[in-house]
Amino acid sequence: MSTATASDWVTANQRYLSAALEVTKRRLAGGRDEAGMREAEQALASARAALPALPALDRLRIIFGLTDFETELLLLCAGVELDSGMAALCAAAHGDPQRYRPTIGLALALLPAAHWSAVTPTAPLRHWRLIELAEGEPLATAPLRIDERVLHYLLGVATVDRRLQPLLRLLAPAAVLPPSHRQLAERIAALWEETSDPPPVQICGGDSFSRQAIAAAVGEQLGRAVYVLRAEDLPGEAAEQETLARLWEREAALSGALALVAIGDGEAPRALLHWLERVQGTVLLASADPLPASDRLMVRVDVPQPDRAEQRSLWQQILGERSVALNGQLEPLLAQFTLNANAIRAVGLATMTDQTTDWWEACRTQARLRLDGLAQRIETVVGWDDLVLPEEHMATLRQMAAHVRQRARVYEQWGFGRRGERGLGISALFAGPSGTGKTLAAEVLANELRLDLYRIDLSAVVSKYIGETEKNLRRIFDAAEGGGAVLLFDEADALFGRRSEVKDSHDRYANLEVSYLLQRMEAYRGLAILTTNMKQAIDAAFLRRIRFIVNFPFPDSAQRRRIWQRVFPPETPLAELDWARLAQLNLAGGNIRSIALNAAFLAADAGEPVCMRHILSAARSEYAKLEKPLTETELRGWG
Repeated sequence: MSTATASDWVTANQRYLSAALEVTKRRLAGGRDEAGMREAEQALASARAALPALPALDRLRIIFGLTDFETELLLLCAGVELDSGMAALCAAAHGDPQRYRPTIGLALALLPAAHWSAVTPTAPLRHWRLIELAEGEPLATAPLRIDERVLHYLLGVATVDRRLQPLLRLLAPAAVLPPSHRQLAERIAALWEETSDPPPVQICGGDSFSRQAIAAAVGEQLGRAVYVLRAEDLPGEAAEQETLARLWEREAALSGALALVAIGDGEAPRALLHWLERVQGTVLLASADPLPASDRLMVRVDVPQPDRAEQRSLWQQILGERSVALNGQLEPLLAQFTLNANAIRAVGLATMTDQTTDWWEACRTQARLRLDGLAQRIETVVGWDDLVLPEEHMATLRQMAAHVRQRARVYEQWGFGRRGERGLGISALFAGPSGTGKTLAAEVLANELRLDLYRIDLSAVVSKYIGETEKNLRRIFDAAEGGGAVLLFDEADALFGRRSEVKDSHDRYANLEVSYLLQRMEAYRGLAILTTNMKQAIDAAFLRRIRFIVNFPFPDSAQRRRIWQRVFPPETPLAELDWARLAQLNLAGGNIRSIALNAAFLAADAGEPVCMRHILSAARSEYAKLEKPLTETELRGWG
């Protein structure tokens, strides 16, 4: 209906309802005034003829399959709320001015085609909560009341049940949607249109915004509003779940709305699985993971990743003429970042007022939003000059940087990516004793590539519960895909080990966890790095699946000297330091940095530049921490 037609219908519908109430009111009065009854019935017929579409009362009757008596009883309850004269008639019939609400006994006595079954719990009036019965009184004399949402519907007022309002959020259609996502929405809409008893549909994978945008497009295809209901807001008690299921089913029947149950990261609440067994009708579910198998028939669809052409189109549609201002920067952005329409819009807003804003940095900021809550982001400011390693190791690290920079050209333009995703991920293993520069090397690579570095503590990711480790890893990789961040899985020994002989289910699942991590690393579009202090404990079969392996050696004297010469920032005031003597301290780079920092504090507190005695004092503290003695060889010449 057009806006004008809808407005005309509301006015005509309310005239029709008033005329219908007048007929019921005369029946309540006993129908003694036959001329008045005929006049009321003629007015009702005239009001019906003036309607541009079915009145709300008829729609309600058709939707819920009401009998003539049930319809009259509903009108009687509505009349008490809308007409004080009808309330007075009810009170007079009961012989008590306080009992102004109708009862089933009164209705059975005065309304035509009356039947007791109209108020049984399974009959439409009570099953759909169209009327409410006061509790604690005999059924025949219990006051009846029309539900507020139903009363608004009869009046033609568009609203949502007040009990549902705190739980629901109206989902606005997405202005821009990738073609692959729109096609998925069309498939779901076609499934429901062609099925007499449509099953719930799970929209799995992708990010939360994309899942909801697809659901909104389904509603758009069907011409129905979509409301989001968070899974964690579902009640846990069976009675409350039943009530919510009936209220939503009624709301969907009255307004044609669709429910989208949004499931957050992690396991679906048990209440959701129980609620789905109770609720009927068209329901969408949006989650990163599919729901556990159940007896309820459900259809699962997976959200596809937008390809490069779709990404380019999204940028151009959202930015419009401003996309020209990217001036050749768009292709590198597309090669590195996979952003949804919401994130692209945020990048556009962030760069709108400052034309000098770095588009790469704006994308990087948006891409990190999903990952910040799952891993520790490390700010990277170090460069190649801060890293002291043998030349062949430095060459391998530079190769890794080249692989990340050129992967779009090699995989897409040169065709290597057309052979499948396996093996395309850039994975690396950094092995060596603590403090030899493994984390520092990851920082250098991230800084060189202008990417975020996230440290993931595998000991915190690994779970004793079967399947949970894979879920934790999946969330991390899925969140990182949008920006291709550098992922540093620290202390990989928590997960890796020699492939154990499978003696029980825990051994089997432990191997599956390792295989899943390597599988995701092989498919990850960014750089994923594992670190370990015990390379010898990792199965050779796993090592073969890692593209780069860098062994970080304990630094020799010459390397330690270079580390000492670079460890102090240029701003630090230094006395004459003996680099050769400092290099005698048999320590890894991490320990050297710790000593340098401690010495700087000692010197600052003394109001002096850093000198050898400050470093010696700091070294003694570091050795004590390591539970190692300072040898005569290390102290030779210190005085």
